[in-house]
Amino acid sequence: RIIRLANEVGKPVITATQMLNSMIDNPRPTRAEASDVANAILDGTDAVMLSGETAVGKYPVEAVRVMAKIALTTERILPYREWVHKAVLEPSFTPTDAISQATCEIALELSAKAIISSTMSGHTARMVAKHRPATPIVAVTPSLEAQRCLALVWGVYPLLVSESAHTDQMIETAVQAALDGGLIEKGDIVVITAGVPLGGPGRTNMLKVHVVE
Repeated sequence: RIIRLANEVGKPVITATQMLNSMIDNPRPTRAEASDVANAILDGTDAVMLSGETAVGKYPVEAVRVMAKIALTTERILPYREWVHKAVLEPSFTPTDAISQATCEIALELSAKAIISSTMSGHTARMVAKHRPATPIVAVTPSLEAQRCLALVWGVYPLLVSESAHTDQMIETAVQAALDGGLIEKGDIVVITAGVPLGGPGRTNMLKVHVVE
């Protein structure tokens, strides 16, 4: 319930503490532990974290590998389409809600390669990520603090860019950053979302379908 409530308002969730506790002394987790990690991901957590397993455990590298493998395997069976369609049916109370929902739906229907979110505070990217689209979210921001915070958010690839003076420059900078990062290629369809005029945190009111040139 806590994970669901946090997801609804776009707050990142880290699930931790004794996730693979038996791996402190053993090279393999129990079935129950593997199931706990998978269920946390199915429930919508943004991150799963190890503590004692890597701090004092005998098999720290193996613990990380096992957790990563469980996460990657579980993510392949997540009901992405169902989540996005459900989000579209929910009421939108703000322009940001409406734009975020529409962004995910359009990205799904067009099989977009990426959602590119230009953000000052990280708010725009978090609002898109809360709908759990299958499409990768590339968050471009001039704020180092926002970039670091977004590293924890589900499905987000945060990139640090220089601040833009106007919307056209922002789009060009964001697309180029995603290209340079190997996240998109020329000819790909991307969905771009941002707040305009630029510079104001917490305001998302622009959506653009863009073909990378």
